[in-house]
Amino acid sequence: MASNEIINVKLFGEEIGRIGMNEDEKRSSFQYNPDFLKRDDLQNIFPATGIIKRTSHVQLFSQFDNETFKGIPPQFADSLPDMFGSIIFKAWLDHKGQNSISVLEQLAYVANRGMGALEYSPAKKLPKKVNIDLSEVIETLKEVLDLKKSKSESELNSKALINIFKIGTSAGGARPKILISENKENGKIIPGDLEYSEDYHHYLVKLAMDEEGAYPREIIEYCYHLAMKDCGISVMDSKLVEGKHFATLRFDRQHGAKQHVLTATGLTGWDYKPAKESSYENLFKLCSFLKVPHVQIEELFKRMVFNVIYGNTDDHLKNHSFIYNKKKNTWQLSPAYDVTFALNPLLDFKNPNRALSINGKRSKISHADLLKIAEEFTVKNPTGIIKEVESLKAGLLKRFEEYGVSRRVAAGIGERVVGLE
Repeated sequence: MASNEIINVKLFGEEIGRIGMNEDEKRSSFQYNPDFLKRDDLQNIFPATGIIKRTSHVQLFSQFDNETFKGIPPQFADSLPDMFGSIIFKAWLDHKGQNSISVLEQLAYVANRGMGALEYSPAKKLPKKVNIDLSEVIETLKEVLDLKKSKSESELNSKALINIFKIGTSAGGARPKILISENKENGKIIPGDLEYSEDYHHYLVKLAMDEEGAYPREIIEYCYHLAMKDCGISVMDSKLVEGKHFATLRFDRQHGAKQHVLTATGLTGWDYKPAKESSYENLFKLCSFLKVPHVQIEELFKRMVFNVIYGNTDDHLKNHSFIYNKKKNTWQLSPAYDVTFALNPLLDFKNPNRALSINGKRSKISHADLLKIAEEFTVKNPTGIIKEVESLKAGLLKRFEEYGVSRRVAAGIGERVVGLE
């Protein structure tokens, strides 16, 4: 597929438009399907944040030529494999003898298997595999992650690698993840990007690798998940697989249908890596702009407090998402996800900076800083919310013990979970 070809974009089975890319000029384009614009519904699929305009004219974009957006509008860049997925993608290309691939070709490979509901064509069809051998997945991931020590390319199992490509590159993030679907009746597991019917539970699974030894990241995240449920933060049901892999139900697959989901970065074009737009104030303003129910703005405040108190400093703009309600043509805050102690507690970190600033600060957030946010966005009883979240510490430490987290790790986290000034 040539780098200047155009690919189709579909949503809920309807072609909404086409994306083009001129890599020599580092410029992309998008044009709505005129028939789609004539519809009375689905008029708010891309909110008016100044990026994609609701017009039949060709729209050109040159401002997104960076590592995060790769030249295309953020709404579609959200669909690209991110970090770990890109590692798997590169390994698959190397195995096939290809040196590079354009951003549109990446979208074409994502096809209808990506997160959310946006779909892209043409796509090269990959053979379906009925069952997933979790141990095979783990072993292949270990080979790919440690490229310097990996076996020679010819010794990698091609079918396993393609299977990992299919399920691994559909999920973003830096940690090894796969998407699986579990049949509700017989428990059979199939690749999670091939199915979205009501017959299955659809999970994103974070795989426990052994490269960090004594620090069980996935178990820690599960304990954090339970703590969030304890204080009424909206999360998807989750579980531990084999006592170590963190499996969480996907909010982009509900009631047998794909859900249209965009991150804060995808909605606005705010790059989640630089500090410029990375603030909780911007996130609250986005909620107000999208007219999410005020109760969700108050929950966002509780999530912010939880992240501050319990050391989740990696709460960047792509770790906050919104779900489109196509019946009401409105947006709402997604359940919380990727919330955990962000740094290895066995290592020594001095005042790590937060991904999102609060009151202009990225460290040493105080009670007063949080109250200023509450006042600006009319959050009721913020002091009560803070006390409620602070009270979770004892229960969290008890869960660490219950799920076999070492005393050293638990103590390392506990020492960093302190009351606000």
